[in-house]
Amino acid sequence: MQNIIIRPIKQDDIEKILNNYTEQGWEKPREVIERYVRRQEEKSLFSFIAEYNNDIAGYTILYPFVEKGAFANKNIPEISDFVVFQKYQRNGIGNKILDAAEKKAKELNDFVSLAVGIHSGYGAAQRIYIKRGYVPDGSGAWYNDVQLEQYAPCQNDDDLVLYLLKELQ
Repeated sequence: MQNIIIRPIKQDDIEKILNNYTEQGWEKPREVIERYVRRQEEKSLFSFIAEYNNDIAGYTILYPFVEKGAFANKNIPEISDFVVFQKYQRNGIGNKILDAAEKKAKELNDFVSLAVGIHSGYGAAQRIYIKRGYVPDGSGAWYNDVQLEQYAPCQNDDDLVLYLLKELQ
């Protein structure tokens, strides 16, 4: 796919993004995408939309700093909500999105972080992150933004994550 454009999110993208979620049987609250647009305009986050043939193939969000999780208040940018819609996967789009996000993160710090879900639904994301040089930070599993103690009960849902860190070259 040669005609991929990586750009910031805009208001016109909201319906296309929500339609792509619906098309693959996923739900995404409209408020989340609207918040991304608003916060992009406020410059409190950076967004990276992959546009292909007037459709949204995927996106991710980069927070310049975070207040929760393994890297809270450490001024390490965090990649969040990385998505390549199923009909566009396995075409290098995810790498193009991450290239752009990491380039911006490098302007802010020599490291970038992210949290990835543990369950198999995140398998493709887990693989791309490891191939790109992300490594576990050593803090173990986190659930609902709290570091889990050994043998702590949890549920293997979207809130059970492992934090990864990458040194940017």
